[in-house]
Amino acid sequence: MGDKIKYKKENSVVNKVYSTLKNSDGLTITELVTKTKLNRSSVRTALAKLDGAGKVLIKKIGMAKVYSINRKGKK
Repeated sequence: MGDKIKYKKENSVVNKVYSTLKNSDGLTITELVTKTKLNRSSVRTALAKLDGAGKVLIKKIGMAKVYSINRKGKK
């Protein structure tokens, strides 16, 4: 039972990050933390899952990485 609760919580974090990205032209992790009010580790984990699923694009600008929705499907 505990695993199901953990999965739902992780899934809601991923969905929150995804929907926040959907409403922007691209955000850094710091901006996502501010907008979602989630901790940095949770945002980073959600972004890794979204990246693995081909749902986000990552653009490096200097030291920062800007994340945006991959509107073209899989990478």
